[in-house]
Amino acid sequence: MNVFRSLTTGTSPPLLEPARSPNSSGRTTPSGGQVTCKPAHRQTPESILNSVSGTTVPRFLLRFARLQLGLFVFAISISLMLEAHIGLDPWSALHDGLSRQSGMTFGRISQFTGLALILISALFLRVRPGIGTLFNMATIGPWLDWLHVQPWFPTADGGSLGLLQFLVGMLLMGFATALYIGANLGAGPRDSFILGLSQRLSKSIRLTRVVIETSVLIGGWLLGGGIGLGTVIFALGMGPIMQACLRWMRVVPPIREPAPTGLIRT
Repeated sequence: MNVFRSLTTGTSPPLLEPARSPNSSGRTTPSGGQVTCKPAHRQTPESILNSVSGTTVPRFLLRFARLQLGLFVFAISISLMLEAHIGLDPWSALHDGLSRQSGMTFGRISQFTGLALILISALFLRVRPGIGTLFNMATIGPWLDWLHVQPWFPTADGGSLGLLQFLVGMLLMGFATALYIGANLGAGPRDSFILGLSQRLSKSIRLTRVVIETSVLIGGWLLGGGIGLGTVIFALGMGPIMQACLRWMRVVPPIREPAPTGLIRT
């Protein structure tokens, strides 16, 4: 009947395949000489495309590319604030002070500080470092040292132009933070520390960042780091900017409620 209908309508009958049942030897034979008809499975172009795009490797590469882009933009934001010459952000002031006292480069000090924060976060806040955390520590420092010596990089001699450049750097830093956190490969060492401490103390990210970076600012000042108007603006304004960028880009911080064992996963 199906064949007759297909001949009259011009359509082709569905593909049929015999159902098989296992025999005593473990091989399959036609069941009882009777053929049970069922449609054969076909792969459509859509299903093939979905199976390819849904694989783990391409999605990881996209996330990794987003991470690297975020880290590079983050380095640009720090360099913009450095070259604004109206004062350094608290962490940069600390790095500058340590660099002055030790004779090491700014980027190298940034790397060592990141390593110390990773260890503190892992040992005391139970924050497991992710791939992004390690790459943040390893790559931003060299990017900073490289950008600092480029003749094409914008430089301001303070004043209103320096203030504008510093504010642009703050906005870029908030965007870059949300960008690499959104890759879900782990937050940076400083952000992991702040987010983990915020979770442990049950305080907002904004409040925790303001308190921590004010303390870092005092340490940078005691070590002789660059302090100015930009330092105060950053300490008071970066927390709200970061939280606004996370909300704008719909990024959930990679710190969750602690498990019963007290472990916070990133």
